[in-house]
Amino acid sequence: MKKIEAIIKPFKLDEVKEALHEIGVSGITVTEARGFGRQKGHTELYRGAEYVVDFLPKVKLEVIVPDDQAERVVEAVAAAAQTGRIGDGKIFVSAIESALRIRTGETNEDAI
Repeated sequence: MKKIEAIIKPFKLDEVKEALHEIGVSGITVTEARGFGRQKGHTELYRGAEYVVDFLPKVKLEVIVPDDQAERVVEAVAAAAQTGRIGDGKIFVSAIESALRIRTGETNEDAI
């Protein structure tokens, strides 16, 4: 099993969710996050004063899928989240050793 974590722009969430639904992924976890990458934030003007916004709003998605679906999920998320501008985000893939559905006791791929 693989865990795919994606940090994306908040306004792309619905498109990514639809893309995942189209390839058969039913369960995702979404967390509001704040952060910055290479762009290191930006400056804004508020009531005549300039200030630095260094933590930008982001959304973090987490999806656990069988190994054979991981590449399709990464491709779907990348295509749906891409704007071509700085700050589109990142996708991380890691291995999951085991999973357990608490309610039923199902394990591993049966649990996802």
